[in-house]
Amino acid sequence: MNTTPVANAKEINTLMSRYGVKFGIYKNGTFKEQLFPFDAIPRVITHKDFLKIEKGLTQRVDALNMFLYDIYHDKKIIKDGVVPEDFIYMSSNYMPECEGIEPSKKIYSHISGIDLVEGKDGEWYILEDNLRIPSGASYPLIARELTRVASPKTFEENSIIDNRNYAKLLKNAMDYCSCGGINAILTPGRYNAAYFEHSYLAERTGAALVQSHELFIENNILYHRDYSGSKSRVGTLYRRISDDFLDPLTFNPESLIGIPGLMDTYRAGNLAIINAPGNGVADDKGAYYFVPKMIKYYLGEEPIMKNASTYLPFYEEDRKYVLENIRKLVIKDVAEAGGYGVVFGDRLSKEELDKLVEMIKLEPRRWIAQEVIDFKDLPIIEDGKEVMRKADLRAFVISGEKTTVWASGLTRFTRLKDSFVVNSSQGGGFKDTWVLSR
Repeated sequence: MNTTPVANAKEINTLMSRYGVKFGIYKNGTFKEQLFPFDAIPRVITHKDFLKIEKGLTQRVDALNMFLYDIYHDKKIIKDGVVPEDFIYMSSNYMPECEGIEPSKKIYSHISGIDLVEGKDGEWYILEDNLRIPSGASYPLIARELTRVASPKTFEENSIIDNRNYAKLLKNAMDYCSCGGINAILTPGRYNAAYFEHSYLAERTGAALVQSHELFIENNILYHRDYSGSKSRVGTLYRRISDDFLDPLTFNPESLIGIPGLMDTYRAGNLAIINAPGNGVADDKGAYYFVPKMIKYYLGEEPIMKNASTYLPFYEEDRKYVLENIRKLVIKDVAEAGGYGVVFGDRLSKEELDKLVEMIKLEPRRWIAQEVIDFKDLPIIEDGKEVMRKADLRAFVISGEKTTVWASGLTRFTRLKDSFVVNSSQGGGFKDTWVLSR
């Protein structure tokens, strides 16, 4: 197979800088915007592997959507003893404000970002489910677009599934769930870390890119007022701000980027919100432990994709195992994201380890522990040389009239030797992901 010529990497990164393909992070109270480094050697996924991934992720996301509906309605999975009641209600991501709300078409997670790694044993493992505001789809889209400019023959010479349908999949999901009116993408503004993605997806889907000051509610209907002063009803709001800031009358009263009264409009069935508020109770790192059980409970099927071996200190037996084997485990704080709150037991000093042990004993619900997966290294170009680095894959699953796994994805890699943390906020880069068509 021919791959993207490495010689084009510099040109593609230059084009990305020119197009504003950046992400922003706040560090020490200062906002810093930087280029998301692109590596020209693609990750290649065989057709056979993708068919299994596609089937497994469709199954997983369908079960997670059923779980979310159940948790905020009948709670059968709790009544039947599959998931402990106190485990759910102790989650900082469970939102009682969402109880009883019937989301449009009963879909909670319209855009799911599922993080996977390929083990050296050839198996793909699920590391994490992201059901709140998963970001990153725009990067492989723009990378493929700019690679076509820099190296037009690349995609003529290889049997790669075209990834340009993501915008269509997203628009179809927004249209399907719409309660009548335009589609809009709600951004907190250009100082948000993912603002490039907000504007890029708005352009590609034809949705209005809006901020809260352009939106208002009248008779329990959400409207957008554009620059000319005309107003349009909003039927689907793809929000890119977290639950706490969505509606100051329901959640954080100090929010300046939300829309007062939004949750009343949503509860009345006059608006579809993508993704639904309250989804965090299903993508909590602790809830991850129960997803295989959810699949069996709701679908009556065996899970197709494997979880990493996971232990919950919430359970006494698991807590005992974790404390006895902490040196060989990776410990994760369930409330953290972006690569934060992840520690490898074998890299801690005795003082750090003792402190962590005490925290686990004090707050067992706050932590999960996992066996370390020795996942595959992928080649990247660094200082003109090819080196091997750890990489994961964020796959995107769109739930509308049906559940569809996008035949692409965001491959993130660490730029640090011997590091397992690939997040952009931790200095990682990304690759295009080629899914072979045969």
